Amino acid sequence: MKTDDHSIRSNAVENISVTTGTHSGNRKARDSLSPVTVISSATLRRSGQMNLADALTHTYASITQTPMGNDTAALTSSIRMRGLSPNEVLVLVDGKRRHTTGNFNADGGPDFASTPVDLNMIPANAIDHIEVLEDGAAAMYGSDAVAGVVNIITKKQDHGLNLSGQTGANAYNGDGWQYQLNADGGMKLGEGGFLHISGQMYHSDHMVPKVDLDHRLQAQPTDHGAASYTGSQPLSVNSNRYESTPEETRENLAIEWGKKFTPGIEFYGLITYAHRHAEAYEQFRLPTVGSSISSQVDAAVQALAPEGFSPLEVDEENDFSATLGLRGNDFLGFNWDVSSVYGEDIDRIGLNNSYNIRMLSTDSSICSTNALSDVYSEDGCGHSPSKTRAETFKAVQWTNNVDFRRHFNIGHKVPMTLAFGAEERMESYEIRAGNPASYQLGGFQSYSGISPQSAGTWYRDIWAWYLDGDFHLTKKWDLDFAGRLEHYTDIGNTENGKISTRYNFNRRIAVRATISTGFRAPTLAESHYSALNSSPTGASGILPNASSAAAAIGASPLKPERSTTVSGGFVLEPVDGFHVEADVYQINLRDRIVEDSNYGGCNKGDCSEGENAAAAFKSLGVALPAGFTGYSDVFASYLANGGSTRTQGLDIKADYAFHFHKYGNLFLTMALDLNRTRLHHNGTDALGENYLNLHDITSITTDYPRSKIILNAFYTVGNWDFNIRQTRYGQTTDMMTYEDWAPSSVRYSTTQFDQFIQSPRWLTDIEIGYRFNSKWHLAVGANNIFNVRPRLVPAAANYLGAMPYDNRASQIPFTGGYYYGRLNANF
Repeated sequence: MKTDDHSIRSNAVENISVTTGTHSGNRKARDSLSPVTVISSATLRRSGQMNLADALTHTYASITQTPMGNDTAALTSSIRMRGLSPNEVLVLVDGKRRHTTGNFNADGGPDFASTPVDLNMIPANAIDHIEVLEDGAAAMYGSDAVAGVVNIITKKQDHGLNLSGQTGANAYNGDGWQYQLNADGGMKLGEGGFLHISGQMYHSDHMVPKVDLDHRLQAQPTDHGAASYTGSQPLSVNSNRYESTPEETRENLAIEWGKKFTPGIEFYGLITYAHRHAEAYEQFRLPTVGSSISSQVDAAVQALAPEGFSPLEVDEENDFSATLGLRGNDFLGFNWDVSSVYGEDIDRIGLNNSYNIRMLSTDSSICSTNALSDVYSEDGCGHSPSKTRAETFKAVQWTNNVDFRRHFNIGHKVPMTLAFGAEERMESYEIRAGNPASYQLGGFQSYSGISPQSAGTWYRDIWAWYLDGDFHLTKKWDLDFAGRLEHYTDIGNTENGKISTRYNFNRRIAVRATISTGFRAPTLAESHYSALNSSPTGASGILPNASSAAAAIGASPLKPERSTTVSGGFVLEPVDGFHVEADVYQINLRDRIVEDSNYGGCNKGDCSEGENAAAAFKSLGVALPAGFTGYSDVFASYLANGGSTRTQGLDIKADYAFHFHKYGNLFLTMALDLNRTRLHHNGTDALGENYLNLHDITSITTDYPRSKIILNAFYTVGNWDFNIRQTRYGQTTDMMTYEDWAPSSVRYSTTQFDQFIQSPRWLTDIEIGYRFNSKWHLAVGANNIFNVRPRLVPAAANYLGAMPYDNRASQIPFTGGYYYGRLNANF
């Protein structure tokens, strides 16, 4: 596909034969039985975003993402569709299932417990277009296809060289500088073959909002008391940079080929590799952080970091995927495809600029070199490294498919397409223990590593068989039946079906509807992950669902989430070139995997649960961090099938092209997603308490915007092109925890919360481009040109003053205005 922006017309991408959501080989997006949208690489490029996940969020109404993940979740990308978890979105590359990240999102919120496909590990310049299916498709693709399917179609040109470079920064804030360099090109492989190679390099600096004001360095307005920091060293109230974007450097590579080596048979393949180094700020540690342990530790910390320190969580990530396949067009009259896809993601999580402060002690009651001691330090005492490896995650997926498809005429009157096939998939998840200093004696400040007791490797095999029949009962009526049977070696069998139909009244009006069942199997990470996250004032952790420690406080083995999806809508073309699609949908999702975070803390002076939580962590080889004098803010959690929800929504898309001849062309698009999720069942745990409190409920119901509208105008005239995009994010509502500056009666309460409403926000993006000749194109642009920011949360819900924005809400980012320039060259 030519990448010249001037080549884009109103129906260019919609005339592509799509493969997502259908086994027919020649169906256009507008003719699909379920809503399928095609997004061109030019549209993604004009978003002004350098990362694929960000570009999709800016150009597609049903897709959102949380502006900032906490802890290690800040180091990988994830997207959400229709307000559901990132785990409910299936990502394909050229129709083949893509492997997921190994990095587990361990922090509460809408993305909790997710290990999604990290779209940013795929080089964006290798993409020809993306097909998005807005419908449940487990009967076709298996687990995870509950909210929808994102199918990335890569470039397969056998000629040309495309180069581009982009740079930009958060101009109003004066930081967040980024740059990206891209190159891709194709060549012929003899007769009937091609080789296409794409490479990308990306770097981004930290963007730190200037409203992070550390509470510990300010007088408390509610109590009119002094600042809690009592050290002698003067410190800046801006020292805490927790709520910020990570620094990231990434290199991506894709190599794709296809070669017909005998008539009717093609050998094809795709290899992708990506390396990422990312660093995210954690909560600022005061130089007096060791004072509650001993005067010696206090003095040692202040000698090492007299002005305090900001720990950095670091991800050294390597992501690899290889696809090999053969396909042909005549095996007993069937088109066939045999493929094998291997993918793995390895995340080496570490900490820089931090310390295990108990290791600084030479007091044997605090740190001991005696292996029989409860405070044993394998690396000795009286010193601490300033960086460590906390853990390593490795997710592997090896998928083998065989697929057949043939067109028939039943009774010489009813055309049909019969498709069937089988899939075998091996999945594994490995957790490697961190260095001893990362977990012994409470671990490093901000993040305790994984102990050997929590490490391991777990496997499962999945076998699947599917059958799909697409019947053209009349010239106007199409009916499709699909069924799929899967067997998991760890959770058993699951059966799913789908019925879709479409009726074309004429060339201008059509209606369509679908009913389907679906499921999402619990990931191996959800069953076996554990962690302890510590802060200066508290600790919380996740116990492995499959562990005896979790079972002791009420956990039971996870089972699959189950869904039933019903959708229906119409497709209109009231006048030539004016297209309108509208679809309503309802997704009933049962046995949702959620966090039971009720266990721990103190209740009316009884801190037995907090003590038991601490004991559970200790049974996994991890002691609480130093400095605790009680258990009021110590909580243990585990994953459970704890709730059922109903999601209802409406998607509307429209576009029209004006051709003004010598005065240029104007292409207008509109996309609207209305979405509402409600909790229909809240399960109870072994203590008789609901799994979900109000804080948890808003994570899965109202932290997603009630609506999202994207209005886009793309105008070309002569050598100039102009793109203007207006995006409206609807209201989000969060029940926020009362934090350190709240009155003591509600501080850290698990039953009383501060309702925070994020009002709707409009963002305006503008890009202006000029084509010097057929090869060179320059564009400059501004995203969020008016520097619109989210509302600031109340001081009582702003933990340590370093979380001024609601980073759980999937609404607008807090980064503000972003200005950039981009140069493209095509040869």
